[in-house]
Amino acid sequence: MLSLMELKLFDPKSVSGIAHSRRPYSSAFSSFRYGVDVRFSPRLCSCRGAFPRVFVSSISENAYLTRKAIASGDPEKLVGEDYVYRINGKYGASSILFSGDTRVLEASYDEYEGVVVDPEGLPATPDAFSSILRFSLTHWRRRKKGVWLKLPLERAELVPVAVKEGFQYHHAEPGYVMLTYWIPEGPCMLPANATHHVGVGGFVINQNNEVLVVQEKYCNPAFADLWKLPTGFIHESEEIYQGAVREVKEETGVRNLIDTEFVEVVAFRHAHHLAFEKSDLFFVCMLTPLSADIQVDDFEIQAAKWMPLMEFVEQPLIQGDSMFKKITDICVARLKKRYCGLFPHQLVSAFDRQTSSLYYNDFDAQDSTCASN
Repeated sequence: MLSLMELKLFDPKSVSGIAHSRRPYSSAFSSFRYGVDVRFSPRLCSCRGAFPRVFVSSISENAYLTRKAIASGDPEKLVGEDYVYRINGKYGASSILFSGDTRVLEASYDEYEGVVVDPEGLPATPDAFSSILRFSLTHWRRRKKGVWLKLPLERAELVPVAVKEGFQYHHAEPGYVMLTYWIPEGPCMLPANATHHVGVGGFVINQNNEVLVVQEKYCNPAFADLWKLPTGFIHESEEIYQGAVREVKEETGVRNLIDTEFVEVVAFRHAHHLAFEKSDLFFVCMLTPLSADIQVDDFEIQAAKWMPLMEFVEQPLIQGDSMFKKITDICVARLKKRYCGLFPHQLVSAFDRQTSSLYYNDFDAQDSTCASN
């Protein structure tokens, strides 16, 4: 850090030859306290008259400054200037002036002192992006903490440029990759990538006390003979109860779909280090059928049928697995009104002003189909 540096800029005549070439030019300055050495390059400008005496206080090593920023001691005043100075070296032992684009990347700022770069305003070429990104990081360094950089698939050539400047991968989707940059020293406090997958299983039982079961086409050979509940993953922005109804439809038909009505969540399982080393939340939902015809989805499902409840429960693979057995025991207890599950209620929170689903047991309601034990 420079405690206080007084710069006395040199006669502009010595740099008049590079105003149009945009090539770096170096010259010893006539008077520098602390022996600072600087290079100077104007950005396509006409330089006339003597330069003023200026002061810089508390400027970090490798900072990029404009004439206005140096004069005021405020690195926030970096944009829209013709002259850019790069301060290098501890205590200003060596200083370099460079010429480059002094624009800052188009961005918005969040309430956590973060920067969200606008992917629509990215520079046209990797070289331009490199120069402007480097300058932008210096501009944000004093008063911002984290930078979010979303690069669309069609701008993939900018990824290595950002990584070279210190950005790290955060997450990727089919159309983009998100990178982040943490400015302060110490551990990064930006929120991590999503950590969980969310799945659902539908326990559908009809008036004949039969359970809707399927056999999967692609599974571990050890489970080839198992008749199981229809299961699947929740889609983005999909409610748990909606996903359960959809998965039953998708797995049991193309034309003659089994429509169901959501009853409640009866249990959920939390597991770790599964697909892609992510954690997994799996919700077991009870549903009632609104139709009975089955047309198998032969893309994923080998077979589907209605199976008597006790035959389903007594399968060796069910009885031999503590997790499966407990799930079936809970579902049977719910049918016998000895157990109550969780039903979604739509509520609005003042924190985000959005409608959310809160799942809970409505103990104030007189539900004749459920009595807690």
